[in-house]
Amino acid sequence: MKSYDYAHRQGVEEISWERFAELSALLSEKLAQAGVEVILGIARAGLFPAAAAAAALRCELFPVRVTRRLKDRVIYTHPVWKVDVPDEIAGKVTAVVDEIADSGETLALVADRARQRGARLVLSAALVTHSWAKPFPEAYALQTDVLVIFPWDRQVLIDGRWQPHPEIVEALRLQDRGTQGAQP
Repeated sequence: MKSYDYAHRQGVEEISWERFAELSALLSEKLAQAGVEVILGIARAGLFPAAAAAAALRCELFPVRVTRRLKDRVIYTHPVWKVDVPDEIAGKVTAVVDEIADSGETLALVADRARQRGARLVLSAALVTHSWAKPFPEAYALQTDVLVIFPWDRQVLIDGRWQPHPEIVEALRLQDRGTQGAQP
């Protein structure tokens, strides 16, 4: 399945801030078992679980930016680099953390770059993963194939007013259309 292919997802999981904290703790425990020394958080939304894990593990956190978006709109077919992996990860057990592994392409891209920069061992990790992510992350807190709504995406500030995120609104519309089309 392609990234952002919302029409083919059935069901919704809304993650509250409390559930986010629970999932972050679970992910942190898995990263601790792997002996992670440094975390690369994929900005923007991957910084939420990355910062939570880095704080829990008391390890260094470095933000990286690889995205398909410009001004919050998906415009690239494949992720492009905006902020690169720092040299400080050389020789360290490094976790690459994102909020969701959808296609798996972003995690793989950052993990490959971390290896190029000399990380001793690289683990890909996501708060949530879909079953079709290729490659599949080595560590994750939740696997689901439904549309996931994270707490930071529920409402966004548009023209000075808090509103439902337009991408989520469209994803729900597409999902409803797909469900209605499947009925006899």
